[in-house]
Amino acid sequence: MEAPRQPPSISPPAAIAYAIGLPLALLVLIFLPAGSIGWRPGWVFLAVLLLGFGVSALVLARVNPMIYRARSRFQPGTKDWDKALLAVILPAMVAILPVAALDAGRYQWSPVPAWVMVVGHVALLAGIAMTAWAQAVNPFFEPGVRIQSERHQCVIDVGPYRFIRHPGYAAALALFFGMALALGSLWALLPAALASALLVLRTSWEDRLLQAELSGYAAYAGRVRWRLLPRLW
Repeated sequence: MEAPRQPPSISPPAAIAYAIGLPLALLVLIFLPAGSIGWRPGWVFLAVLLLGFGVSALVLARVNPMIYRARSRFQPGTKDWDKALLAVILPAMVAILPVAALDAGRYQWSPVPAWVMVVGHVALLAGIAMTAWAQAVNPFFEPGVRIQSERHQCVIDVGPYRFIRHPGYAAALALFFGMALALGSLWALLPAALASALLVLRTSWEDRLLQAELSGYAAYAGRVRWRLLPRLW
């Protein structure tokens, strides 16, 4: 049998651009709509976000460093329908930040109590933790939907995959709504809801693909009945 072909490493210039560009983009998306660089909830949100993802990155670098190659780019063979869905999901996800900042930071259209923002931060950290757990045990956790034949993709049924079949997507739902609430905005729940609805559709279509084309997945789906939420769906 041919040895699995792993995705190439991300280039140093791309890694540097990502490391510099992402924080700058977050600053622009949050503080420009808020109208003030001193908006405190924005800084609290950034601190929690960067701390959560920073810790998860250190853990993943130790337990599953291959995940950085797998997630560095969309690989050949990514389904066209997935690209179409992501063309809406990703902008909707990004829109959560400026909508929340415009609402809570500049105009206070939908003021929320502090405990709601705390709930948002808890959901945010829970989503980061669940994502890291799924990535730690699943070397095939790519950004696009495809069958990774060249990597000898197989069914993963350990870690969170013992309980639900798509823990990464469940984590994304927590992240979407957590981002809106952590920034103190109810209006930002609208792009969060749009991204979530399309992500549920993506979950359904990906699950159908895996059952049809990935060896052993249909049997796994028979053992683990729930896609996203135990005892619900």
